[in-house]
Amino acid sequence: MLVFWEHGYEGAGLSTLTRAMGISTTSMYAAFGNKEELFRKVLERYTEGPSAYLARALEEPTAREVAGAILAGTVRTTTRPAHPAGCLGVQGALAVSDSGQAVRDLLAAWRNDGCTRVRERFQRAVEEGDLPPETDPGLLARYVTTLAFGIAVQAASGVDREELRAMADAALGNWPIRP
Repeated sequence: MLVFWEHGYEGAGLSTLTRAMGISTTSMYAAFGNKEELFRKVLERYTEGPSAYLARALEEPTAREVAGAILAGTVRTTTRPAHPAGCLGVQGALAVSDSGQAVRDLLAAWRNDGCTRVRERFQRAVEEGDLPPETDPGLLARYVTTLAFGIAVQAASGVDREELRAMADAALGNWPIRP
């Protein structure tokens, strides 16, 4: 997982992957079929591990707390000292050639699924009166997830944790307020 996270899909060479796993190329193919299938397994592991903050965030009692937990989780995950900077779901497909189209599509679907889950939670917040009735849950979800992915890109570029937290706090300062 760390190899793909640090180098992206195409940048992760088979020799680096097999060395990190402590297996031969033959064993890797026997276990996973091919590099793309290995990446799919890695993305599942990433979703259940470092990116699990999203599922926990969706359980927060208010939409603002959901957004705050998403942004805090993004900052925390993308700036952990023992892990590559940035986000596997963003970094993994930033530079993918035509041969990696399936992985680019997989990661786009992964990011869109997260946005859909946030939109559904914000729709519930509108229905429960936690967000103003005129709030567009889809637009608000896209705003929060775009900011989260932007945080991941900035983290990969070396922006420090404190600056990213300040940016997230500034974005939450514009949160829709109930009437």
